[in-house]
Amino acid sequence: MQFFKPTAITLATGLLVACGGDSSDGPPAVRNLAEHNCNVAALQAGLPASDKLLSATLVKAGSLPLGPNTTLQDLPEFCQVMGQTSASANSLINFEIWTPLGQAWNGKLVVTGNGGYSPALSYNDMAYAMRQGYAVVGGDTGHQSSNPNAMDWGVGNPEKILDWGKRSIHAITQPSKQLIERLTSTAASRSYYYGCSTGGHQAFAQMQHYPADFDGVIAGAPGHNRTRLNVDFLHRFLANREPGSNGAVILTPAKARFITQQVVAACDGLDGVVDGVMENPRMCTPAHFDIRSLQCEAEDNEACLTTAQIEVVEAIYQGPVNPVTGEQLYPGHLPGSEAGWPSYWGSDSPVRADYWRLWAFDDPQWDWWTFDYNRDVARAEKVLGPLVDHTSADLRSFATRGAKAIVYHGWQDAVVNPVDSIHYYEQVQALHGAQTGDFMRLFMVPGMGHCSGGTGAVVFGNGGQQAANAHAGNDLLHALDAWVEQGKAPEQIVASAASNAAPRSKPLCAYPAKAVYDGRGNSSDAASYSCQ
Repeated sequence: MQFFKPTAITLATGLLVACGGDSSDGPPAVRNLAEHNCNVAALQAGLPASDKLLSATLVKAGSLPLGPNTTLQDLPEFCQVMGQTSASANSLINFEIWTPLGQAWNGKLVVTGNGGYSPALSYNDMAYAMRQGYAVVGGDTGHQSSNPNAMDWGVGNPEKILDWGKRSIHAITQPSKQLIERLTSTAASRSYYYGCSTGGHQAFAQMQHYPADFDGVIAGAPGHNRTRLNVDFLHRFLANREPGSNGAVILTPAKARFITQQVVAACDGLDGVVDGVMENPRMCTPAHFDIRSLQCEAEDNEACLTTAQIEVVEAIYQGPVNPVTGEQLYPGHLPGSEAGWPSYWGSDSPVRADYWRLWAFDDPQWDWWTFDYNRDVARAEKVLGPLVDHTSADLRSFATRGAKAIVYHGWQDAVVNPVDSIHYYEQVQALHGAQTGDFMRLFMVPGMGHCSGGTGAVVFGNGGQQAANAHAGNDLLHALDAWVEQGKAPEQIVASAASNAAPRSKPLCAYPAKAVYDGRGNSSDAASYSCQ
């Protein structure tokens, strides 16, 4: 998508029209130029006929209703541009640009990612970044399904799968940069990316395939190992049913919650603080907690597990394995994550069954009970891997241009396994050695689930949540900007408790360091911990 680039003459004309002939007002002149250009006619000129802007609207400061149950608050006045672009003949990607006016804009850009397979824009993430002064961008990943979980839009449309899985962020970033410059007469001085889950997946696609787009990325709970992630969802379904049955689960949600309670009771104090949060669940080895210690001695009841239920737990702890080669296809889930398992073990069909049924095998009648962990994984990776999997540890192009990446992951994430993020980081370290810390930092978050939420200190600018009195020491976006602009690599980011929880703060440490309690101070205060 190519855009008309304003010349000095046209920019000057715009300033004169907007400002009554006085272009000496500094920021107010830029504000008036943006106001003047915030219309389709001004921005559309010079666009190819195949691409178009749908609207350009000045939005007053305050609130922005997005539907019957959602209203964004505390927004600056901004120009909201809606447009469409395409990455190929069979591609259509809708996007929005929100640019604060005048001094409210810090001169920088944040592009936001998506969640799951949904085309919904991450409006909370956009609002979070715009409140900090950024122009923000979001897109629909290249499909317009009304059902956020539908995947039929990819049937016979590999280009749309490619848009969703790899290139839509790149496709909307280039025109957005140009439109912001057209709107304000000023190119964004820095461009960042912010996303979690599929948004983290999109960050990995950018680092590996489009390294020149951003000066820095924030990638939460990245689902970049997409095919293997869906192997895990399938594994959970198959492990928790009688063979050939799509009915009742063996391990119930209530029993899963019970296991988590027992795990935390057994292993909470291993980090030196009994606070309901495990600093590192991998410390909770069988020497401290053995799932078989919960086996019922007589009849099944709510405070024990049957033999069949224990076997389900052990299978999910183990994770999917190739029975022919012995390869671990995806990491097993950690003790303490059990309460979250039910959300992704499926009901009468596996979660993301259509990934296999419609995308990988093109067989609407496919029976998941026939899944072969050797043959079918290889088959799916051959078909879909180039479109959706981003597992290369080679980030030389990203690193050599000075770009930075902050990756974060909740230790209690029961959707995308946190161990997979650790494995990727270690692969990057193996390739890049000591230089890894110059461009990538990984932060593991005790007590946090998928992207946000959980017990303990889980708010640090993640999931569109603004940290109180945000600065580089407690907020992801501030930390990334300080690293890019000032070279201050984050060694720790202080997280706080959710607003509805008891006050608590704790440092998140750059992996592999962890927060160690000093044994003296307030265990709910970050000042009582150091990263070691």
